Amino acid sequence: MLTTEKREFIQLMQQAGVLLFGDFTLKSGRKSPYFCNMGNFKTGAQLDAIGKAYAAKIAEVCGGEFDALFGPAYKGIPLAAVTGAALYRQHGIDRPYFFDRKEVKDHGEGGKLVGYAPQDGDRIVITEDVITAGTALREVLPVLKSAANVSVPHMFIAVDRMEKSAGSELSAVQQVREEFAIAVHAVVSVADIFDYLKEENANGDFLARMAAYRRKFCVG
Repeated sequence: MLTTEKREFIQLMQQAGVLLFGDFTLKSGRKSPYFCNMGNFKTGAQLDAIGKAYAAKIAEVCGGEFDALFGPAYKGIPLAAVTGAALYRQHGIDRPYFFDRKEVKDHGEGGKLVGYAPQDGDRIVITEDVITAGTALREVLPVLKSAANVSVPHMFIAVDRMEKSAGSELSAVQQVREEFAIAVHAVVSVADIFDYLKEENANGDFLARMAAYRRKFCVG
C-alpha cells in the first residue's frame, strides 16, 4: 500500500538524486532503467528525514522490543546514528548504537566495534542502506557473535529492489530471511516506487520498461 510516508520518502529520494532513471549497468551485469544511490543523501535535512523514516519503521515493527542499533561500516554507521536520535525524539525509544571498523584498531581502545558493547542476550537491530547479496551480513554477523551471544531478529533498509539473486527465484531480502532467519524491512520497495510513478503520470514508455524489467528480474 502506497502510504503518505512512502510517497514522502520517494520524493525525498528524487529530490536528493538518490533515485535515478535512465540506463544503468548493475554489478550483476543486468541493465536496469532505475538505480538507487544512497550515497547522494548528504545534507542535514536529508539525514533528519532518513532518521525519521527508519525510526517510524522500527517503531512500527519492533516498538521498543530490542536492545541496540548496529550500523555496518560504512553507510550503515550514519543510518544507525540518525535513526537512534529519531527514535528517541519521535517515539521516546532510547537505545544505544554501535558500529564496526573495517580494520581492527591496534592502538588506543583497540577492537573492532565502536560505541555500545553488546551483552549476552541482546536483540540487535541492523540499519543498512540496501541488500544486494547478503555479503555485508556474512561479514558482520561473526563480528557480532564473537562480541557476545546476541540475536539479530530484524534488519531495516531503505529500498527493497525485490530482485531475484543470480541463479535463484528468491530476492536478496528473501534469501537473508531464509539463510540467517533475519526479517528484513524496507522503508519502500520497487513496487511502491512503480505505483508512485503511475500516480504521478510518469512517462508511459519508461513505465513500460520498468514493468518489463520487474517481470524478468523481480519477485512479487
